[in-house]
Amino acid sequence: MTVASSGEALRVALYLRVSTARQAEHDVSIPDQHRQGEAWCATHGYELVETFVDAGVSATSDRRPEFQRLIEAARERPAPFDIILVHSFSRFFRDHFELEFHIRKLARNGVKLISITQEVGDDPMQVMMRRVMTLFDEYQSRENGKHTLRAMKENARQGFWNGSLPPIGYRIVEAERRGAKVKKTLAIDPMHADTVRLIYRLALSGDGITGPMGVKAIVEYLNDRRICTRDGGRWGIGQTHKILTRTTYVGRHRFNMHGKGKTPKSDDEIITVAVPPLIDQATFDAVQAHLRARNPKTLAPRLVNSPNMLTGLLHCAQCGGPMVMRNGKAGRYRYYVCQKKARTDTSRCTGMALPMDALDTLIAKHMTARLLVPKRLKIILTQIFERQRERIARDGGDRLDELTRRGEEVRLRLKRLLKAIEMGALSLDEPALQERLAYLQALQTRTGEEIRSLLAELNYAGTLAISPSLVRRVIKAAEERLLERGHGFRRSYVSVFAKQIVAEAGKVQIVYAR
Repeated sequence: MTVASSGEALRVALYLRVSTARQAEHDVSIPDQHRQGEAWCATHGYELVETFVDAGVSATSDRRPEFQRLIEAARERPAPFDIILVHSFSRFFRDHFELEFHIRKLARNGVKLISITQEVGDDPMQVMMRRVMTLFDEYQSRENGKHTLRAMKENARQGFWNGSLPPIGYRIVEAERRGAKVKKTLAIDPMHADTVRLIYRLALSGDGITGPMGVKAIVEYLNDRRICTRDGGRWGIGQTHKILTRTTYVGRHRFNMHGKGKTPKSDDEIITVAVPPLIDQATFDAVQAHLRARNPKTLAPRLVNSPNMLTGLLHCAQCGGPMVMRNGKAGRYRYYVCQKKARTDTSRCTGMALPMDALDTLIAKHMTARLLVPKRLKIILTQIFERQRERIARDGGDRLDELTRRGEEVRLRLKRLLKAIEMGALSLDEPALQERLAYLQALQTRTGEEIRSLLAELNYAGTLAISPSLVRRVIKAAEERLLERGHGFRRSYVSVFAKQIVAEAGKVQIVYAR
């Protein structure tokens, strides 16, 4: 038996790894590596003190949770083990340089890396043999990766899905079988498709109160109403922005966009896969225009997020500079003042100060009188209703089928969940279960409301007429909203129609956008 200088058996840490999630799920390789590791320790009389397992991660980089924990432990002084045991050196690292780097780093702390199937000694010839073996492992890994990517690109060219997690709003379904292989494609997921449509609707039109929303406002809207992500979690800015910019939702999924390290690939390497669209192209393009207009890189954040109606639009007639909000009388009064004057640069502009509320009201009333003309509004409403009729005629039936399927799926999930609780398999005391139950119940209620709303649209879409009384009601509602402070509707309205507003003493000029 080999023993340490203290007379105790050498301590071994066993590191196990498989590259793919499929290998991890099948649960064959990991137990086999573990069994061989235990047998090797028993044969040599070593003590197995700890096991580290990375399932479904590549060895081409060190971004592996258990690997990082193993290295941190090996760097402790004194180290908690003397040997790191692997099935083969490729389980530890497939990159030759990284492997040699870590072997040297471990050796400095008295820890040795040993392979069960590739045992080599410490003399120069054996070290050279190890390097040859690891170089071959690295070459083989790169070749396998190249052939795998080629097969995946061809699979994508044929319109099939390559097995990763689909975007929210879609699910993976079987398309066909080729021998033992199952080819899969994306289909619309009735459970979450409407959440994607809602996100686009909020970005383009808002919730009927605010006007078009930015990404942060959409995230707050969804989380406040407990509209969860696919896994039942809360929404974040990054994932919401990705939904709003992903071409998958207009029927064009792009595969192989990035290489190692998220490096963008050239257009000729990217494969476009046709998938069922969730959003029409016009809506997608309009949302992209909104995002570009609100981008802090092209427009200052204070202009994107400002609650003030004229910020970014109002300019001083004397110097052409922007006018900004300032408080007076300990915050009791608010004014628009020339920015240069506000910075005490009187040599460039003597400036002016205009009461904010009075000017906002004046501009809102003028634009209301100018734009909300009954004849003009009737034409606009006619166009809106005509587009609505076309949309309902085109999509209404499919939308109703989708909502019905979602309602049935939610009902079945609730039934299974309640059955498991009744049988004692699940406990209502678990907070996660309570949240899941509340989410499904809320989704069931919302689905029922959406079905009733859609049925009403289908029934009345063809009978709604643009009467004079309807036009008057729309004008009155718009006037009230434009004169109401404290929300983004009137700012959005003014910024759509006004290109610039120039103020001077006793006169305000509005330059309308074409």
